[in-house]
Amino acid sequence: MSEATDWGQAAWFAGVVVALLVLLAAGLRLPVAIRPAQRLALRSATILGAVIAVFLANIALYRNDAHFDLTHERAFTPSEEARAIVRGLRQPVELFYFYQKQNEAARAAVTTLRLLERESANLLVTIVDIDQRPALANRLGVRIYNTAILLAGQRRAEVVTTDEREIALALLRLTRKPLLVCFATGHGEYDIDNFEFHTHFEGTHSHSHDTQGMALVQMEQHGLGRMRRALEQIGLAVRKQALSAEGGVPSDCSALVQANPRTRFTPPESEALRRYLAGGGAYFLALEPDYPVDESLTAVLAKVGVGLEDGVIIDPLDHYYTDEQMLAVTRYGQHVLTRGLALSFYPAARPVRSLAAQGVRTTALLSSSARSYVALDRLRPTAPTVDSGRGAKSFGLAAEGRLEGGTADFRVVVVGDADFVSNSFFPYLANADFALASLAWLLHEETAPTMKPPVEVLPLVTLTETQVRGIFILTVIVMPGLLALAGLLVWWRRRT
Repeated sequence: MSEATDWGQAAWFAGVVVALLVLLAAGLRLPVAIRPAQRLALRSATILGAVIAVFLANIALYRNDAHFDLTHERAFTPSEEARAIVRGLRQPVELFYFYQKQNEAARAAVTTLRLLERESANLLVTIVDIDQRPALANRLGVRIYNTAILLAGQRRAEVVTTDEREIALALLRLTRKPLLVCFATGHGEYDIDNFEFHTHFEGTHSHSHDTQGMALVQMEQHGLGRMRRALEQIGLAVRKQALSAEGGVPSDCSALVQANPRTRFTPPESEALRRYLAGGGAYFLALEPDYPVDESLTAVLAKVGVGLEDGVIIDPLDHYYTDEQMLAVTRYGQHVLTRGLALSFYPAARPVRSLAAQGVRTTALLSSSARSYVALDRLRPTAPTVDSGRGAKSFGLAAEGRLEGGTADFRVVVVGDADFVSNSFFPYLANADFALASLAWLLHEETAPTMKPPVEVLPLVTLTETQVRGIFILTVIVMPGLLALAGLLVWWRRRT
């Protein structure tokens, strides 16, 4: 539902209210001292007119129903991401929601689904009380309360939830074109298959697995399991792919992700990567500062306008907690994939600079503050620096263009840190947002409707060093000092 439609419905509502007020004012101005026959006729006409006006007003409100949410959190309004996904539907989708009337969260989900149905004529929502229509539930294979069944042609999706985000993500999975994200293996990269187990965090009301509780997925710290789960939730296929010198990178890989390689590339492997980019491939590379980059990979990256430097960036100003190597980024380079990003952090990063390359456009995405410098050894940050000066150091680049002799335009994102996409740091602050936005850009979906998948971890309160220092000063110095001062004043007044 567009903004113009919202204003149109609001205008209808205001018009009906004004009409009723005019009718009330007219009734108050009717003459009283009239003959009985005239009084009866006038009352009859007034009642008839009121009935007709109310009848027409109800028809107008029914056909132009407006929704107003006066809560600050917009608790009774679907999220803009969910509305954008529904508005972007290009094919009819049937949504059957089997709910339990006694469940408060399920009733709220029903209201949300009715509001989402207004956003597009391609979404047909059917609300079903599973206790009253068990035959339909059996026909669709539903056995659990609060289950949404989505049908689009021959495709089907099922989700058990009372959360609109899960239903919107199911819509996204059901209707998006199939794309494959390949994760490179063979050089000790982070694995996407991590041991994991599912649990949940209790809500404030009672034992609950719906919106009052919180689902959790625990897994080992090092790995890309959470990133893999996030990609699968938005409908992307995921596969491991060994970098083969013979076969190269398969053409069905819409994007190639390589996070934290630990062994050097061979020249044939680097050549296979070059051929993939020359054919219009998309490549996401995340490297740790201690990775020794071989000459063949350096040459391929130079062709796409990316240069890797040694050392680790030390930033005394913009860092996370008290670790000056954990870079905090609040200001990003001007690029489509950085729009709307909040604070993200990177535990130890190497500099990544832009190189001149014919037919290639590069953009610095991530940079440290103007007071940062580069140290040779991350374990001894006070050791001699690579360069003598201080200044902003870029450690994340986006590049696009066409290689010499290539057949299509490539897209590349290189980040001088790999830990930020690992299970340890991926869910927190805007790390997941940056990683998923990078992949959306690599897949040429930067303008498509998107929704951030829920990352199933415990909620944490995270603070910067400045915030921690402020809380310490307030609670340890200011508040006790004020109490001591108040006590001193009381003692002084009694003494005098």
